[in-house]
Amino acid sequence: MILSNNTILITGGSSGLGLELAKHFLQLNNKVIICSRSNKKLEEAKKLLPEVEIFQCDISAQEECEKLANWVEKNHPTCNVLINNAAIVHNTNFVTDAYMIDKSVAEIKTNLIAPITLSKLFIPILAQNTNPYIINVTSGLAYIPRTAYPIYNATKAGLHSFTQVLRNQLESSTITVTEVLFPVVDTPFHKGNAPKIAIGAEEAVNELFIGLKKGKPEIRIGKVEMLYKLSRFFPSFAYKIINQL
Repeated sequence: MILSNNTILITGGSSGLGLELAKHFLQLNNKVIICSRSNKKLEEAKKLLPEVEIFQCDISAQEECEKLANWVEKNHPTCNVLINNAAIVHNTNFVTDAYMIDKSVAEIKTNLIAPITLSKLFIPILAQNTNPYIINVTSGLAYIPRTAYPIYNATKAGLHSFTQVLRNQLESSTITVTEVLFPVVDTPFHKGNAPKIAIGAEEAVNELFIGLKKGKPEIRIGKVEMLYKLSRFFPSFAYKIINQL
């Protein structure tokens, strides 16, 4: 991937990995647009990164995705990179949680349906520009589920599968489809309770950029590479390890 002179949209870009991605891309002379549900977080991100463009929307709603795509096409027609980064998680017990259905719907809409919807809406926009990319952010939990997250694992596994299919179906086009599988990263995503094995956001993004430079279709960050191999050859052992962390 050519890492400079792009126009990049990052969903969930107001904090955590999304904000770290925005910071790194801005340093490489890119135009960066971030979106988030929270206008307050967007304004805070704007104070940290004055060059960034912000747009408030809730991508869990289809009409909001359409509004975002229309706004980008009108105001930033040179957009050539879509990074589907936004995600939510509920650490809960599926059996005993009285609000499990609502939580499940929210996670599936945000983590899986939104990236699918945005990919469909943005393909015509990306295709008219040079060096077009769709980058889907998933997790090592796409390979082996962590039982504390009854729905999150499934959404990332679903996005992993969708990304493989999308890459194949866009093979004859100019659009490159890349998946980034992150390990546990110390971000606000964990609400101050990140596991001890979590790596820093800067370290994770630096490794991502190395993978992008090499043009890898699947970029496994940190110990995700080891988890991938364990899941293929020793799945029961991998399941035990991931759920003892």
